[in-house]
Amino acid sequence: MDPVHGFIGTSNISHNTNLMIAAAAATTNITTTSSSSSSSGGSATNQLSRYENQKRRDWNTFGQYLRNHRPPLSLSRCSGAHVLEFLRYLDQFGKTKVHMQLCPFFGHPNPPAPCTCPLRQAWGSLDALIGRLRAAFEENGGSPETNPFGARAVRLYLREVRDSQAKARGISYEKKKRKRPPQAPLPPPQPVISSSPNLQ
Repeated sequence: MDPVHGFIGTSNISHNTNLMIAAAAATTNITTTSSSSSSSGGSATNQLSRYENQKRRDWNTFGQYLRNHRPPLSLSRCSGAHVLEFLRYLDQFGKTKVHMQLCPFFGHPNPPAPCTCPLRQAWGSLDALIGRLRAAFEENGGSPETNPFGARAVRLYLREVRDSQAKARGISYEKKKRKRPPQAPLPPPQPVISSSPNLQ
């Protein structure tokens, strides 16, 4: 799965093919940084800052996509269908191999050889992107009731992508259940002693 961080890194989306590919290269250039010397408080602050910066870049990129839309589309008229169009548009810049059903490596998590199956955006990246855009929409004055990123069609699409990629790549996206710590055995019940005399 592609890492989530750095999914959308540029707002310069153009209809020119070369510029789009160049933007995609910058967009999907994933880098993961960590600092072992930083304190836990500083690390949390940096993580929050990276998330906020990423969310702002995602929001700017989506706004540029709407402006480049033909005809241009205002945010107030954006619907879940336009969000799906945006997600499908991003697929051409994906880096995750998704095997077709006729591919001999369908369902293999570690295929032994290359194949000609298409590259797609990983489900985890799309899911995280929608989460950031959904938050950004409301932070920029949008109403939760009209949030296109929370539309039912978008949720169903993400679920379909998750299930299809899990089958094609032979992996599971199911969350692992946390194991509960073993509980101490209960003490055996004490016998009840009757205080009444035995009747003969």
